[in-house]
Amino acid sequence: MILQSIKMAFKSIAGNKMRSFLTVLGVVIGVVAIVMLIAIAQGANSAVASSIEGLGTNLLTVSVRTQRYNPVSMEGLSKLEQQPSIARVAPLVTTTGTAKAGVTTYTDGSIQGTVPGYDEIRNLEVETGRFLTQPDIDNRSMVAVLGSEAAQELFGTTRAVGESFSVSGYTFSVVGVLASQGSSMMGSGDNQIIIPFTLAERIFFQKGITSFYISAGSADDVTVAEYATTDYLDGLFHDDSDAYTVFNQSSMLETLNEATAVLTTMLGGIAGISLLVGGIGIMNIMLVSVSERTREIGIRKAVGAARGNILTQFLIEALAVSLLGGLLGLVISGVGLAVLGPLLDITLSVSPSVALAAIGFSVFIGVVFGLYPANKASKLHPIDALRYEG
Repeated sequence: MILQSIKMAFKSIAGNKMRSFLTVLGVVIGVVAIVMLIAIAQGANSAVASSIEGLGTNLLTVSVRTQRYNPVSMEGLSKLEQQPSIARVAPLVTTTGTAKAGVTTYTDGSIQGTVPGYDEIRNLEVETGRFLTQPDIDNRSMVAVLGSEAAQELFGTTRAVGESFSVSGYTFSVVGVLASQGSSMMGSGDNQIIIPFTLAERIFFQKGITSFYISAGSADDVTVAEYATTDYLDGLFHDDSDAYTVFNQSSMLETLNEATAVLTTMLGGIAGISLLVGGIGIMNIMLVSVSERTREIGIRKAVGAARGNILTQFLIEALAVSLLGGLLGLVISGVGLAVLGPLLDITLSVSPSVALAAIGFSVFIGVVFGLYPANKASKLHPIDALRYEG
Protein backbone atom coordinates (compact mmCIF):
# COMPACT_ATOMS: atom_id res chain seq x y z
CA MET A 1 0.00 0.00 0.00
CA ILE A 2 2.90 2.38 0.79
CA LEU A 3 4.43 1.61 -2.60
CA GLN A 4 1.16 2.41 -4.31
CA SER A 5 0.93 5.73 -2.43
CA ILE A 6 4.48 6.59 -3.51
CA LYS A 7 3.67 5.86 -7.14
CA MET A 8 0.53 8.00 -7.02
CA ALA A 9 2.41 10.83 -5.31
CA PHE A 10 5.13 10.94 -7.96
CA LYS A 11 2.53 10.65 -10.73
CA SER A 12 0.79 13.72 -9.33
CA ILE A 13 4.08 15.64 -9.12
CA ALA A 14 4.99 14.69 -12.71
CA GLY A 15 1.53 15.67 -13.90
CA ASN A 16 2.07 19.32 -12.88
CA LYS A 17 5.67 19.91 -13.93
CA MET A 18 5.82 23.71 -13.82
CA ARG A 19 3.96 23.95 -10.52
CA SER A 20 6.14 21.25 -9.00
CA PHE A 21 9.29 22.93 -10.33
CA LEU A 22 8.40 26.27 -8.75
CA THR A 23 7.60 24.57 -5.45
CA VAL A 24 10.91 22.67 -5.49
CA LEU A 25 12.70 25.92 -6.40
CA GLY A 26 11.59 27.51 -3.13
CA VAL A 27 13.21 24.68 -1.15
CA VAL A 28 16.33 24.77 -3.36
CA ILE A 29 16.85 28.47 -2.68
CA GLY A 30 16.47 27.91 1.06
CA VAL A 31 18.97 25.03 1.15
CA VAL A 32 21.49 26.88 -1.04
CA ALA A 33 21.27 29.94 1.22
CA ILE A 34 21.84 27.88 4.37
CA VAL A 35 24.69 25.76 3.02
CA MET A 36 26.60 28.53 1.24
CA LEU A 37 26.35 31.12 4.02
CA ILE A 38 27.50 28.64 6.65
CA ALA A 39 30.29 27.35 4.38
CA ILE A 40 31.55 30.89 3.74
CA ALA A 41 31.52 31.69 7.47
CA GLN A 42 33.38 28.46 8.29
CA GLY A 43 35.84 28.96 5.42
CA ALA A 44 36.65 32.50 6.51
CA ASN A 45 37.13 31.29 10.09
CA SER A 46 39.47 28.51 8.94
CA ALA A 47 41.52 30.95 6.86
CA VAL A 48 41.99 33.40 9.72
CA ALA A 49 42.60 30.60 12.23
CA SER A 50 45.27 29.10 9.96
CA SER A 51 46.99 32.48 9.75
CA ILE A 52 46.96 32.80 13.54
CA GLU A 53 48.14 29.22 14.05
CA GLY A 54 50.90 29.85 11.50
CA LEU A 55 52.27 32.46 13.87
CA GLY A 56 52.30 29.83 16.62
CA THR A 57 49.67 29.08 19.26
CA ASN A 58 52.38 29.46 21.92
CA LEU A 59 53.04 33.07 20.90
CA LEU A 60 52.72 36.15 23.09
CA THR A 61 52.89 39.63 21.58
CA VAL A 62 53.76 42.56 23.84
CA SER A 63 53.24 46.22 22.95
CA VAL A 64 54.45 49.08 25.12
CA ARG A 65 51.90 51.88 24.88
CA THR A 66 53.35 54.54 27.14
CA GLN A 67 54.90 57.53 25.41
CA ARG A 68 56.95 58.51 28.45
CA TYR A 69 59.61 56.53 30.24
CA ASN A 70 60.24 53.13 28.62
CA PRO A 71 62.46 50.90 30.76
CA VAL A 72 62.27 47.79 28.53
CA SER A 73 65.81 46.87 27.46
CA MET A 74 67.70 44.09 25.70
CA GLU A 75 69.29 43.11 29.03
CA GLY A 76 65.88 42.86 30.67
CA LEU A 77 64.51 40.71 27.84
CA SER A 78 67.55 38.43 28.14
CA LYS A 79 66.70 37.87 31.83
CA LEU A 80 63.03 37.29 30.95
CA GLU A 81 64.12 34.66 28.42
CA GLN A 82 65.69 32.67 31.27
CA GLN A 83 62.26 31.90 32.73
CA PRO A 84 61.56 28.13 32.52
CA SER A 85 58.26 28.66 30.69
CA ILE A 86 59.79 30.92 28.01
CA ALA A 87 61.75 29.58 25.05
CA ARG A 88 62.55 32.72 23.08
CA VAL A 89 62.17 36.50 23.31
CA ALA A 90 62.73 38.85 20.37
CA PRO A 91 62.21 42.62 20.17
CA LEU A 92 60.89 44.05 16.92
CA VAL A 93 60.88 47.45 15.27
CA THR A 94 58.97 47.79 12.01
CA THR A 95 58.93 50.56 9.45
CA THR A 96 58.46 51.06 5.73
CA GLY A 97 60.88 52.40 3.17
CA THR A 98 62.08 52.13 -0.39
CA ALA A 99 64.76 49.55 -1.10
CA LYS A 100 66.99 50.04 -4.14
CA ALA A 101 69.19 47.55 -5.99
CA GLY A 102 70.82 49.26 -8.97
CA VAL A 103 67.99 50.84 -10.95
CA THR A 104 65.37 48.60 -9.35
CA THR A 105 63.23 49.94 -6.51
CA TYR A 106 60.94 48.06 -4.14
CA THR A 107 58.39 50.07 -2.19
CA ASP A 108 56.25 47.32 -0.66
CA GLY A 109 58.82 45.97 1.77
CA SER A 110 58.30 45.73 5.52
CA ILE A 111 61.62 46.64 7.13
CA GLN A 112 61.99 44.86 10.47
CA GLY A 113 64.73 45.12 13.05
CA THR A 114 65.05 42.11 15.34
CA VAL A 115 67.44 39.56 16.86
CA PRO A 116 68.37 35.87 16.47
CA GLY A 117 65.49 33.66 17.56
CA TYR A 118 62.84 35.74 15.84
CA ASP A 119 62.87 33.19 13.04
CA GLU A 120 62.05 30.40 15.54
CA ILE A 121 59.31 32.43 17.21
CA ARG A 122 57.60 33.27 13.90
CA ASN A 123 58.27 29.89 12.24
CA LEU A 124 60.42 31.44 9.49
CA GLU A 125 62.42 29.05 7.34
CA VAL A 126 65.66 30.21 5.71
CA GLU A 127 65.82 28.82 2.17
CA THR A 128 69.33 30.04 1.30
CA GLY A 129 72.05 31.60 3.43
CA ARG A 130 71.49 32.22 7.13
CA PHE A 131 69.45 34.23 9.60
CA LEU A 132 70.79 36.98 11.84
CA THR A 133 73.43 36.02 14.40
CA GLN A 134 74.50 37.58 17.70
CA PRO A 135 77.65 39.16 16.19
CA ASP A 136 75.36 40.97 13.73
CA ILE A 137 73.52 42.47 16.70
CA ASP A 138 76.68 43.31 18.69
CA ASN A 139 78.44 44.92 15.72
CA ARG A 140 75.41 46.57 14.14
CA SER A 141 76.34 44.75 10.93
CA MET A 142 74.92 46.08 7.66
CA VAL A 143 73.32 42.76 6.75
CA ALA A 144 69.77 41.74 5.85
CA VAL A 145 67.57 38.69 5.44
CA LEU A 146 64.99 39.04 2.69
CA GLY A 147 61.58 37.51 2.16
CA SER A 148 61.19 35.66 -1.13
CA GLU A 149 59.04 38.42 -2.67
CA ALA A 150 61.51 41.14 -1.68
CA ALA A 151 64.42 39.16 -3.14
CA GLN A 152 62.54 38.45 -6.37
CA GLU A 153 61.50 42.08 -6.82
CA LEU A 154 64.96 43.49 -6.10
CA PHE A 155 67.18 40.98 -7.88
CA GLY A 156 64.88 38.94 -10.11
CA THR A 157 65.73 35.76 -8.21
CA THR A 158 65.56 34.29 -4.72
CA ARG A 159 69.24 33.30 -5.07
CA ALA A 160 70.23 36.69 -3.74
CA VAL A 161 72.77 35.86 -1.01
CA GLY A 162 75.81 38.11 -1.45
CA GLU A 163 73.88 40.80 -3.34
CA SER A 164 73.63 44.37 -2.06
CA PHE A 165 70.85 46.94 -1.84
CA SER A 166 70.26 50.23 -0.06
CA VAL A 167 67.61 51.72 2.20
CA SER A 168 67.63 55.38 3.25
CA GLY A 169 71.21 55.74 2.00
CA TYR A 170 72.52 52.71 3.94
CA THR A 171 73.91 49.76 1.97
CA PHE A 172 73.06 46.24 3.14
CA SER A 173 74.48 42.88 2.15
CA VAL A 174 72.03 40.00 1.78
CA VAL A 175 73.00 37.08 4.03
CA GLY A 176 69.84 35.02 3.75
CA VAL A 177 66.55 34.58 1.88
CA LEU A 178 63.45 33.15 3.56
CA ALA A 179 61.31 30.39 2.11
CA SER A 180 58.03 31.59 0.64
CA GLN A 181 55.21 31.83 3.15
CA GLY A 182 52.55 32.92 0.69
CA SER A 183 49.74 35.35 1.32
CA SER A 184 46.90 35.02 3.77
CA MET A 185 44.00 37.11 5.02
CA MET A 186 46.51 38.75 7.36
CA GLY A 187 48.72 39.93 4.48
CA SER A 188 51.88 38.82 2.72
CA GLY A 189 54.65 37.10 4.65
CA ASP A 190 57.21 37.40 1.86
CA ASN A 191 57.87 41.15 1.77
CA GLN A 192 60.10 41.23 4.87
CA ILE A 193 63.48 42.94 4.96
CA ILE A 194 64.98 41.87 8.30
CA ILE A 195 68.01 43.71 9.71
CA PRO A 196 69.76 43.68 13.14
CA PHE A 197 67.69 45.34 15.87
CA THR A 198 70.56 47.47 17.17
CA LEU A 199 71.16 48.83 13.66
CA ALA A 200 67.46 49.56 13.14
CA GLU A 201 67.40 51.48 16.43
CA ARG A 202 70.18 53.72 15.19
CA ILE A 203 69.19 54.40 11.57
CA PHE A 204 65.47 54.73 12.26
CA PHE A 205 65.93 56.71 15.50
CA GLN A 206 64.00 54.15 17.55
CA LYS A 207 64.24 54.82 21.29
CA GLY A 208 63.55 51.87 23.53
CA ILE A 209 61.77 48.61 22.83
CA THR A 210 58.08 49.19 22.11
CA SER A 211 57.23 45.73 20.78
CA PHE A 212 58.53 42.23 21.37
CA TYR A 213 57.50 38.62 20.84
CA ILE A 214 57.67 35.76 23.30
CA SER A 215 57.51 32.08 22.46
CA ALA A 216 56.46 29.81 25.33
CA GLY A 217 58.23 26.49 25.76
CA SER A 218 55.05 24.68 24.71
CA ALA A 219 51.33 25.33 24.27
CA ASP A 220 50.83 24.19 27.88
CA ASP A 221 53.28 26.85 29.13
CA VAL A 222 51.56 29.82 27.49
CA THR A 223 49.58 30.84 30.58
CA VAL A 224 52.63 30.56 32.86
CA ALA A 225 54.72 32.53 30.35
CA GLU A 226 52.04 35.21 30.22
CA TYR A 227 52.07 35.53 34.02
CA ALA A 228 55.88 35.76 34.01
CA THR A 229 55.78 38.45 31.33
CA THR A 230 53.10 40.42 33.18
CA ASP A 231 55.10 40.26 36.43
CA TYR A 232 58.22 41.48 34.60
CA LEU A 233 56.37 44.42 33.02
CA ASP A 234 54.52 45.30 36.23
CA GLY A 235 57.90 45.56 37.93
CA LEU A 236 59.19 47.90 35.23
CA PHE A 237 56.09 50.08 35.02
CA HIS A 238 55.23 49.98 38.74
CA ASP A 239 51.96 48.05 38.25
CA ASP A 240 50.72 50.43 35.57
CA SER A 241 48.81 47.90 33.44
CA ASP A 242 47.79 50.66 31.01
CA ALA A 243 51.41 51.10 29.96
CA TYR A 244 51.49 47.85 28.00
CA THR A 245 49.36 45.11 26.45
CA VAL A 246 50.03 41.39 26.22
CA PHE A 247 48.24 39.46 23.46
CA ASN A 248 47.86 35.73 23.93
CA GLN A 249 47.64 34.00 20.57
CA SER A 250 45.70 31.03 22.01
CA SER A 251 43.13 33.32 23.62
CA MET A 252 42.78 35.21 20.34
CA LEU A 253 42.10 31.93 18.53
CA GLU A 254 39.48 30.89 21.10
CA THR A 255 37.77 34.28 20.85
CA LEU A 256 37.75 34.02 17.05
CA ASN A 257 36.16 30.56 17.17
CA GLU A 258 33.49 31.73 19.61
CA ALA A 259 32.67 34.80 17.51
CA THR A 260 32.51 32.73 14.32
CA ALA A 261 30.21 30.16 15.95
CA VAL A 262 27.76 32.93 16.85
CA LEU A 263 28.02 34.43 13.35
CA THR A 264 27.50 31.03 11.71
CA THR A 265 24.41 30.35 13.81
CA MET A 266 23.00 33.77 12.99
CA LEU A 267 23.63 33.34 9.24
CA GLY A 268 22.12 29.85 9.32
CA GLY A 269 19.03 31.22 11.08
CA ILE A 270 18.61 34.02 8.55
CA ALA A 271 19.01 31.57 5.66
CA GLY A 272 16.55 29.21 7.36
CA ILE A 273 13.84 31.84 6.93
CA SER A 274 14.03 31.38 3.16
CA LEU A 275 13.52 27.64 3.66
CA LEU A 276 10.45 28.37 5.77
CA VAL A 277 9.11 30.45 2.89
CA GLY A 278 9.70 27.43 0.66
CA GLY A 279 7.71 25.35 3.16
CA ILE A 280 4.82 27.79 2.93
CA GLY A 281 4.97 27.33 -0.84
CA ILE A 282 4.69 23.57 -0.35
CA MET A 283 1.61 24.02 1.85
CA ASN A 284 0.02 26.37 -0.64
CA ILE A 285 0.54 24.02 -3.58
CA MET A 286 -0.63 21.00 -1.59
CA LEU A 287 -3.85 22.81 -0.62
CA VAL A 288 -4.41 23.61 -4.30
CA SER A 289 -3.74 19.97 -5.14
CA VAL A 290 -6.27 18.78 -2.54
CA SER A 291 -8.87 21.16 -3.95
CA GLU A 292 -8.25 20.01 -7.54
CA ARG A 293 -8.38 16.32 -6.61
CA THR A 294 -11.39 16.39 -4.29
CA ARG A 295 -13.48 14.13 -6.57
CA GLU A 296 -10.53 11.72 -6.94
CA ILE A 297 -10.27 11.52 -3.16
CA GLY A 298 -14.03 10.88 -2.94
CA ILE A 299 -13.82 8.03 -5.48
CA ARG A 300 -10.86 6.44 -3.64
CA LYS A 301 -12.74 6.58 -0.34
CA ALA A 302 -15.89 5.23 -1.95
CA VAL A 303 -14.03 2.14 -3.17
CA GLY A 304 -12.51 1.48 0.25
CA ALA A 305 -9.42 3.67 0.68
CA ALA A 306 -8.83 4.37 4.37
CA ARG A 307 -8.11 7.78 5.83
CA GLY A 308 -4.51 6.70 6.47
CA ASN A 309 -4.01 5.90 2.77
CA ILE A 310 -5.07 9.40 1.72
CA LEU A 311 -2.99 11.00 4.47
CA THR A 312 0.10 8.99 3.47
CA GLN A 313 -0.27 9.82 -0.23
CA PHE A 314 -0.31 13.59 0.32
CA LEU A 315 2.42 13.49 2.95
CA ILE A 316 4.63 11.56 0.54
CA GLU A 317 4.01 14.21 -2.12
CA ALA A 318 5.11 16.96 0.27
CA LEU A 319 8.14 14.93 1.40
CA ALA A 320 9.14 14.16 -2.19
CA VAL A 321 9.07 17.85 -3.13
CA SER A 322 11.07 18.94 -0.06
CA LEU A 323 13.60 16.10 -0.33
CA LEU A 324 14.13 16.70 -4.05
CA GLY A 325 14.60 20.41 -3.35
CA GLY A 326 17.10 19.62 -0.58
CA LEU A 327 19.19 17.32 -2.78
CA LEU A 328 19.21 19.76 -5.69
CA GLY A 329 20.12 22.55 -3.28
CA LEU A 330 23.13 20.56 -2.04
CA VAL A 331 24.35 19.92 -5.60
CA ILE A 332 23.99 23.57 -6.57
CA SER A 333 25.71 24.63 -3.33
CA GLY A 334 28.66 22.35 -4.06
CA VAL A 335 29.08 23.84 -7.54
CA GLY A 336 28.66 27.38 -6.23
CA LEU A 337 31.27 26.92 -3.50
CA ALA A 338 33.73 25.37 -5.98
CA VAL A 339 33.44 28.52 -8.11
CA LEU A 340 33.35 31.00 -5.22
CA GLY A 341 36.29 29.53 -3.27
CA PRO A 342 39.05 30.60 -5.72
CA LEU A 343 37.42 34.02 -6.14
CA LEU A 344 37.50 34.66 -2.37
CA ASP A 345 40.86 32.89 -2.02
CA ILE A 346 39.59 30.67 0.79
CA THR A 347 38.77 26.97 0.99
CA LEU A 348 35.03 26.39 0.83
CA SER A 349 33.34 23.02 1.16
CA VAL A 350 30.07 21.49 2.29
CA SER A 351 30.68 19.75 5.59
CA PRO A 352 28.74 16.47 6.16
CA SER A 353 27.09 17.85 9.29
CA VAL A 354 25.81 20.94 7.45
CA ALA A 355 24.63 18.80 4.51
CA LEU A 356 22.72 16.43 6.82
CA ALA A 357 21.25 19.35 8.76
CA ALA A 358 20.08 21.05 5.55
CA ILE A 359 18.46 17.86 4.22
CA GLY A 360 16.94 17.09 7.61
CA PHE A 361 15.53 20.60 7.93
CA SER A 362 14.08 20.52 4.41
CA VAL A 363 12.40 17.15 5.13
CA PHE A 364 11.09 18.52 8.43
CA ILE A 365 9.67 21.52 6.59
CA GLY A 366 7.99 19.14 4.11
CA VAL A 367 6.35 17.15 6.92
CA VAL A 368 5.22 20.20 8.91
CA PHE A 369 3.82 22.14 5.97
CA GLY A 370 2.44 19.07 4.22
CA LEU A 371 0.65 17.72 7.27
CA TYR A 372 -2.24 20.19 7.24
CA PRO A 373 -3.18 19.68 3.54
CA ALA A 374 -2.76 15.91 3.91
CA ASN A 375 -4.94 15.86 7.02
CA LYS A 376 -7.56 18.02 5.28
CA ALA A 377 -7.65 15.60 2.33
CA SER A 378 -7.97 12.55 4.58
CA LYS A 379 -10.94 14.05 6.45
CA LEU A 380 -13.05 14.65 3.33
CA HIS A 381 -16.39 12.83 3.44
CA PRO A 382 -16.83 10.56 0.38
CA ILE A 383 -20.35 11.89 -0.47
CA ASP A 384 -19.29 15.55 -0.18
CA ALA A 385 -16.13 14.86 -2.19
CA LEU A 386 -18.09 13.17 -5.00
CA ARG A 387 -20.55 16.07 -5.13
CA TYR A 388 -17.72 18.62 -5.32
CA GLU A 389 -17.84 20.57 -8.61
CA GLY A 390 -14.59 22.61 -8.19
